[in-house]
Amino acid sequence: MATNARATRARRARAAQVPDAAPVAGPSVRVGVGGRARQQGPVERLDYRAPHDFSATLDFLRSRALAGIEQADAGSYARVIGTADAPGWLRVSAWPGGAHALRLELYGTSPPDLPATVARVRRLFDLDADPAAIASVLRQDPRLAPLLRERPGLRVPGAWDGFELALRAVLGQQVSVAAARTLALRLAQRHGTPLAAPPAAGLTHHFPHPAALVDADLAAIGLTRARADTVRAVARAVLDGRIDFAPGRALEDFVARWTAVRGIGPWTAHYIALRALGHRDAFPAADLVLRRVAAGAAVPLTARTLSARAEGWRPWRAYAVIHLWRAASVAAA
Repeated sequence: MATNARATRARRARAAQVPDAAPVAGPSVRVGVGGRARQQGPVERLDYRAPHDFSATLDFLRSRALAGIEQADAGSYARVIGTADAPGWLRVSAWPGGAHALRLELYGTSPPDLPATVARVRRLFDLDADPAAIASVLRQDPRLAPLLRERPGLRVPGAWDGFELALRAVLGQQVSVAAARTLALRLAQRHGTPLAAPPAAGLTHHFPHPAALVDADLAAIGLTRARADTVRAVARAVLDGRIDFAPGRALEDFVARWTAVRGIGPWTAHYIALRALGHRDAFPAADLVLRRVAAGAAVPLTARTLSARAEGWRPWRAYAVIHLWRAASVAAA
């Protein structure tokens, strides 16, 4: 009881420090789309170990953001949460004053949902990573060392919802980020759940539920027959419980379960593990961009050669992936 009381006092003290925001125990009223009143709930301070490259994570999320479901700009990320009957939304930004923390604003959420919501946001922004431990291993590699010096706080961008991320990974197989986002947007608009009362401007839909896709006609959104079959197979396997997003599942077990699904190969399974689970050692070795950037030359490494080299990056291979992808993105800009 004493521990709970101290935790409550600490939360209230943090809330009292929030500039221009209501305390946790006293929601204020915001006006949403169509003049409908929206209640602001808790404003949470989410601490992390410095450094944390929040801007890089926002860049990653912004390039993939689905209009109507999420929004990202240079300073914040927002998305719809809750249910179609009781939608809410959240916004994440840097805590003012240069503190080593993010600011989480919640709207239209209920208190019992708070712990799970905070945990999902912490995973989305990889707030529990230990940059010093990661750097102590990865900086031993001469290709990675300068990348870590340049962006020491780079984190693994997570995902709010595992199923949403999994389908976006399927749609992203062998196409550009922009093309994958276009397909995901079409899927969300045609098969997602429109909100009768959008909780905020620009947030109008929930991503499709697996049940809405098991028998869906996906030809109209531009999917090949094989890709459409994979989307339906993933939806069915999630509903059947053959695949899931259990955070404690071992990487090898996760990959084995997912690659048993039609159309899911090792690249897709590792990408899902990397972002949906935040698995620190996930490693899509066949990724062409990884093989090119890791080589540092015109001729990319083979997947086998890259895998052998990446043995020295364990157990932080996912962070090496993000550093190499970031380097490729900067070089292409």
